Amino acid sequence: MTATSVTILAADVPTLADFGHDPWWLILLKALAVFVFLVANPLAAILIERKVMARMQTRLGPNRVGPRGLLQSVADGVKLALKEGIVPSGVDKLIYIAAPIIAVVPAIMAFAVIPFGPMVSVFGHHTPLQLTDLPVGVLYVLAITSVGVYGIVLAGWSSGSTYPLLGGLRSTAQVISYEIAMGLTFAAVFLDAGTMSTSGIVAAQEHHWYVLLLLPSFVIYAISMVGETNRAPFDLPEAEGELVGGFHTEYSSLKFAMFMLAEYINMVTVSALATTLFLGGWQAPWPISVIDGANDGWWPILWFTIKVWIFLFVFIWLRTSLPRLRYDQFMNLGWKVLIPISLTWVMVVALIRMAVGPSDDDELVRSLVSAGAGLVVTALLGYAIWRLMRLPRTRADDDRGVSESTSPPPAFDPMAGGFPVPPLPGQVAPTGTPTASGPAKETTDA
Repeated sequence: MTATSVTILAADVPTLADFGHDPWWLILLKALAVFVFLVANPLAAILIERKVMARMQTRLGPNRVGPRGLLQSVADGVKLALKEGIVPSGVDKLIYIAAPIIAVVPAIMAFAVIPFGPMVSVFGHHTPLQLTDLPVGVLYVLAITSVGVYGIVLAGWSSGSTYPLLGGLRSTAQVISYEIAMGLTFAAVFLDAGTMSTSGIVAAQEHHWYVLLLLPSFVIYAISMVGETNRAPFDLPEAEGELVGGFHTEYSSLKFAMFMLAEYINMVTVSALATTLFLGGWQAPWPISVIDGANDGWWPILWFTIKVWIFLFVFIWLRTSLPRLRYDQFMNLGWKVLIPISLTWVMVVALIRMAVGPSDDDELVRSLVSAGAGLVVTALLGYAIWRLMRLPRTRADDDRGVSESTSPPPAFDPMAGGFPVPPLPGQVAPTGTPTASGPAKETTDA
């Protein structure tokens, strides 16, 4: 074998012992390949998103720049780079500039432990198609992506403006709410796989993907990853309807482009993690998996990329189809539905794991019991979400009902907070009190 040859070996699933032996140039080559993958996917995703949304909404979409609009993403990037970078006078300049960097860097670092394929030979070196792995690889991804939200929070706080601040606070609440449910879905996978390393979890799905055995975890993770990436219908931190542009209202030029890049890289990261945890990672789907060589060499990169793009299409589909949730619906979904059901499901998985033995026959029984219990819990989850979304009354309805009842309206003091405020539905301002429009007008009986 010459030093310039690349030999495709038979499928060889890597373990933790296979990492840490690569020469420095191979590590740099892998890191560069991961970086190119993460930059190329957002460029394609932005164009495909605009094309798919246009088709779903009976529009043309981008079709002017390049053949059939294929260079539109490149043109948008050049346009943002050449725009003037405006820094408002009231910002905390250091944090204002650092915030988009903090948002982008963790999104890229999280991909370090994502497996792309099995062991291969590159220029004579036997190496896994993965940059590195850790005994707690999935927890590393969760921790790094959690750091990324500080970019959004600091961007909102440092802008010195009301709407970005509200967007940053909303992002904080989203992360706290949905990372708990996401972490509990990880716990179910850890219990079944017996490991926290990403390569070990892929190896544990050799016979059955966890989307079949741990269906509730997959559904809850799929919902949580949309909330974690601030995508519609959970795009409340940048809700243009009430927050102008949310946390990045005061950003322009390349700093704004970095926030967009971070959003799409995060989409790729959570999609890759979903593929790794629930769809067998780089393993070929059935019936392709029965073909000799389907999981050998470089072919697994193709299966992995296709699975990731299935999730990216779902992101686009949701943005095109669903309206934005109200904030109370969003928080109720996380705290009253996803977290309790995911915690219950972890307990069910643990009980099944303890009750069934480790033999091959018991393994089949455990798989069947887990799949059956998963269907039941998933049905419960769907019913809970349906009930939550169909709540007939809101707070405004409750207040209106009070005013329409025979009981007297509640007492209302418009100056209780030190400045005049308008009455809520069902409240009546007493005569002679000041209002927001000026001094009160005295009324007399006819």
